[in-house]
Amino acid sequence: MKNTENPQTQYPRPPFKKQTQSVPGVSKKMDPLPDHGEYSYVGNRLLTGKVCLITGGDSGIGKAIAIAMAREGADIVIIYLDEIEQEDAADTEKWVKQAGRNALLIRGDIRDESFCQSAIYHTLETFGRLDVLVNNAAYQMSYTSIMDISATEWNKTFETNVSGMFYLSKHAKPHLPPGGSIINTTSVNAYDPNPTLLPYDATKAAIQNFTSSLAQQFLEEGSGIRVNAVAPGPVWTPLIPSTIPDHENFGKNTPMGRPGQPAEIAPIYVFLASAAASYISGATIAATGGRVTI
Repeated sequence: MKNTENPQTQYPRPPFKKQTQSVPGVSKKMDPLPDHGEYSYVGNRLLTGKVCLITGGDSGIGKAIAIAMAREGADIVIIYLDEIEQEDAADTEKWVKQAGRNALLIRGDIRDESFCQSAIYHTLETFGRLDVLVNNAAYQMSYTSIMDISATEWNKTFETNVSGMFYLSKHAKPHLPPGGSIINTTSVNAYDPNPTLLPYDATKAAIQNFTSSLAQQFLEEGSGIRVNAVAPGPVWTPLIPSTIPDHENFGKNTPMGRPGQPAEIAPIYVFLASAAASYISGATIAATGGRVTI
C-alpha cells in the first residue's frame, strides 16, 4: 500500500523488473503498472463544456491528462499513432466516457501537416469548438554516441516532437477562443540534458523556446490565448521500458529517489488550462521529483 503522506514513498521506487518492450510500448505490460489517476482523480468542474485535444493521449502523461480533464467537465480528443496503441487509446476512451464526457479517437502521424490540419477540422466537425490543445506526444531513443545517430533518426525526433507541435498550434490557433490555451510538454532534459538522449534533449529545449515566443506573439496580437509548458522529470510511462536500456533504475537519480507517475503530472495541465491560470502565459512549470531546473 502506498504512503499518501510522504512523496518519497508514495509510489514504487527502483529497482524495477527488467521489462524491455518494443517502441512505443503498452501500459498493461509494465510492472509496476503506471497510475493515471483512474481511481484517485476527483474533478471540480474547472473545464466544464470545454473541448480538449491531447496528442499522445492514449497512454502515459497524455492518458492521465485525458482522464483528469474529462472529470473536470471537458470532452476529449485523443490523437495516437500506431495500431499497437489502440488498446491503450480505447481504455482512455472508456475512462473519459465513465466521467460522463464524449471522446473522439483520431489515429495518425503528427509529422504530417495535412493530418494535423484534418485532426483540427475533425474536432470542430464533431464538437463545434476547440478550447485546449495539449501537445504532449513525443519520441525518443537512447544513443551512447553521436556517431550512432542517423539523419533519419534525428529528423524523426524533431518532426515528431517539434514539427507536430508547430503544425497543430498553427492550425488550431484560428479556432481557439479568447481564454483558450495551448500547453506543450517539454522536459527536465531542457535544463539538465541526458547525454544518451541527445536528439530528444534538443527538441525539448526547442519546445521551451517555442512556448515562450508563441505566448508573447499571441498576447501582442490581443488574441487572449495563453501558451504554457510543463517540464516533467522522469515519469513511469510505456516509453521508458521501450527506449531506456537501464530502466530498472529509472528515476533513482531524483532527490525523491523514484520516477513520477502520470497521475502526479496531469493536475498541472488542468490548472494551466483553467481560468485559475488566467495570468500565466509563456511559463514552464516543472515537476521533476526535486531535480533543479535553473
